[in-house]
Amino acid sequence: MADVAKFYGLFFSSLANKEVDFNSDTIKAMLCTSSYTPDQDAHQYKSSVTNEVSGTGYTAGGVTLTTCTFSYDGATNTFKLDCDDFSWTTATFTARNIVIYDSTPGSDATRPLIMFVTFNADIPVTASTFSVTVNAAGLATVTVS
Repeated sequence: MADVAKFYGLFFSSLANKEVDFNSDTIKAMLCTSSYTPDQDAHQYKSSVTNEVSGTGYTAGGVTLTTCTFSYDGATNTFKLDCDDFSWTTATFTARNIVIYDSTPGSDATRPLIMFVTFNADIPVTASTFSVTVNAAGLATVTVS
């Protein structure tokens, strides 16, 4: 099985309700263990996420993503979420999931989830850098049809 990347379905409700501004809010990536099972249909806020990793080089809540943009390309009819590559340095932990969320609202119960990536296996790192390379086409795209 390959790594799986999906939007949380309720992200689009959060977007329509003006709970997320990908271009100006603080967007973060957090890591979770294999004990967290993303629920694409029911999880809407960070308070639904469990089993965040802990270890050297990891701060609870994850890292802030930089150069976040949400754009539309009329030629291809696609919305694109994009950001710079991100990493945790001098890290020692094991991760299975990345959860992308908007950390701007005041509490985990109101911080909208955006998307998740589940790796096909646990990824351990010991006193090294855990790097995430964002695809050249963007973090994620949606085709309007």
